[in-house]
Amino acid sequence: MNENVTELNVGTKTIYLLGTAHVSKESADEAYELIREIRPDSVCIELDRERINNINNRDQWNDQDIITVIKQKKSAFLLVNVILSSYQKRIAEQFGVQPGQEMINSMAAAKEVGARIIPVDRSIRTTFMRIWRKLKFWDKMKLIFNVTFSFFDDTELTDADLENLKTQDMLESALSELGKSFPSLKTYLVDERDIYLSQKIKQAPGSVIVAVVGAAHTPGIKEYIKQDFDVKEYDIIPPASSALKIVGWAIPILIIGMIVLTFVFDSASAGWDQIRRLILYCGTFSAIGTLLAGGHILSILTAFVAAPFTAINPVLAAGWFAGLTEAAIRKPKVEDFNRLSEDLSSLKGLWKNKLTKVLLVVTLANIGSAIGTWTSGIDIFVKLKDIF
Repeated sequence: MNENVTELNVGTKTIYLLGTAHVSKESADEAYELIREIRPDSVCIELDRERINNINNRDQWNDQDIITVIKQKKSAFLLVNVILSSYQKRIAEQFGVQPGQEMINSMAAAKEVGARIIPVDRSIRTTFMRIWRKLKFWDKMKLIFNVTFSFFDDTELTDADLENLKTQDMLESALSELGKSFPSLKTYLVDERDIYLSQKIKQAPGSVIVAVVGAAHTPGIKEYIKQDFDVKEYDIIPPASSALKIVGWAIPILIIGMIVLTFVFDSASAGWDQIRRLILYCGTFSAIGTLLAGGHILSILTAFVAAPFTAINPVLAAGWFAGLTEAAIRKPKVEDFNRLSEDLSSLKGLWKNKLTKVLLVVTLANIGSAIGTWTSGIDIFVKLKDIF
């Protein structure tokens, strides 16, 4: 054992906490050797079950049904995941090591010595959603912009940057600069996970445990492991803001109300003119969003037709219809999934790869539809005001 290993005694358990550098071959070897030397009852790794499945099934993209993803309203989450996966691979290649190699080695060593493999990290989706639900609307837009374009920054990393990456997991490193603009990120990205990891490690079966985590988490784990927390509260995804739900329904109701008032207090022709404004603004902006995503002409037309209807029904989204059309036409193939990492090494690759093109169509068509709804509402209000 060396300075990267901390021995902790918690009740009747002896825990060997290994702080690793996530993109270091030395750490990957060290994890493997430590487990073979200690021969623990359980090996705790800084992954959740979904990420273990991703590692064990690296060809999972081949079986990904993009149409199902869109129907389940998970397109934005999948887009973030594929971008993050590409970022992980690109950084790891600079170190000559496979992403998550220390976790892969830990699982291999655990199987060799007959130890149980215990995933102790919180679901990455829960972490994302806890961050997302706590941010205000414009902060969300700012976060999406900064995260997306930070992944395509081809500036060469300095030695200092590489050293910092060694103590962070990939999600933390990708968002580290954003912590200056969003101080609350650290709460959900690091602090909560330190508590979560410490409690899951402490609850692992057996009297001898090896825990393999990123070095950045070791101070927090050492602090919290002898305290008792109910981690269930950190698995809860906060409900969407009730104010946003109210606004989501209030806007279409207001637009419909203004159109009805136009029919009542002006004329039928003026009322139909208001409806044409709604169709023109919503359809045009959603179609422009689809066009910017590089969507097929039929996807653009679908966005144009769907947007006016989704504008008055917040349960629906124009991007879903445009995305389903795009997926049916483009039909992402196995090779598109296999090329994800290569294509996402540049911003241009987002539009080149059929899978990410579909996801972009969903996202940008929805954004365009939202802009069109607000714009049409303002214009309809101005015309209605002139009547009175």
